[in-house]
Amino acid sequence: MSIPARAHFCWIGPSLPWAYVFAALSAACRGGLDEVVLHHTDPLAPGPELRALQAEGRVRLARLDPAALLLACGAALGTGEALLALYRRIDSPVMRCDVLRAAILHQQGGIYLDLDTVTTAPLTPLLAARQFVGTEFIVWPQAVRRSRSPVVWARHLGLDLMRKALCRLPRGWQTFRRVEHLYFRGVNNAVMGAEAGAPLMAACLRAMPQVPPARLREAYALGPDLLQALVDAAPPAGLVVHAPEVFYPLPPRLSELWFRRDPHATLAEVLGPQTRVAHWYASVHTRARVALIDPAFVRANRGRQLYSALVAASIDGLADPP
Repeated sequence: MSIPARAHFCWIGPSLPWAYVFAALSAACRGGLDEVVLHHTDPLAPGPELRALQAEGRVRLARLDPAALLLACGAALGTGEALLALYRRIDSPVMRCDVLRAAILHQQGGIYLDLDTVTTAPLTPLLAARQFVGTEFIVWPQAVRRSRSPVVWARHLGLDLMRKALCRLPRGWQTFRRVEHLYFRGVNNAVMGAEAGAPLMAACLRAMPQVPPARLREAYALGPDLLQALVDAAPPAGLVVHAPEVFYPLPPRLSELWFRRDPHATLAEVLGPQTRVAHWYASVHTRARVALIDPAFVRANRGRQLYSALVAASIDGLADPP
């Protein structure tokens, strides 16, 4: 196997909500890997969340020194202090994580997962590739956002409206399956894997300091937009690009349906046979719910909400009475 059997998560800040703890615990329980590493830039606040991570023997908490990591990558790639200068210039935790995840994979190898994911099946079949990314169905890829064609904008506005309408249906994903071919399959960096020194991670790290400062105000500039541009321009040899079903069974915006109360919905309706990770998108549309989530919330809602059913099925013992 080319990719080490190791999962990486990255967190910036001291307070780690339960919803993100569940990401690491599910990777430990279902991923089938040798190790799950939660890299954190700050001391983690004491509390039940931290105790749950410490009690899981397959999870290792690793204090991360961004400066040391990025200087080491810069030395290996011949870019000097450019990565560290970029990291210090941006203040968005999301964009900083875009830089750190590529650096961690380049230096150590393994599988990187965002903390708004739940691992549902073994990740070991993914390790045979030298590097991999996944795709999701989206409405507004960078090329469309930059287009000046009224025809292009009209088409994608229509797709956006259709997606919003499907969000209002209790099982909107069923209808979406019939129209998903109309949407753009874009790469996303929320789940990706690589061996140490893999070409795609090296290309990302070399390209990041070259992104114009004005573009750093765009949320996806160092993440999906950059990754899409690199894959489109010159996909490196040995890159595997997985279908949306593997990591993104519900696409952006429709991911709100994870949190809709529907006692008749089942995971089997949403997760496909190839699904290994469910990315639930901690965006502005779901962020308010994160504060409500804890083990008691999952136990109370596992029979009437897909998200809680997903977590309860993916973490051993979580659904048991306290």
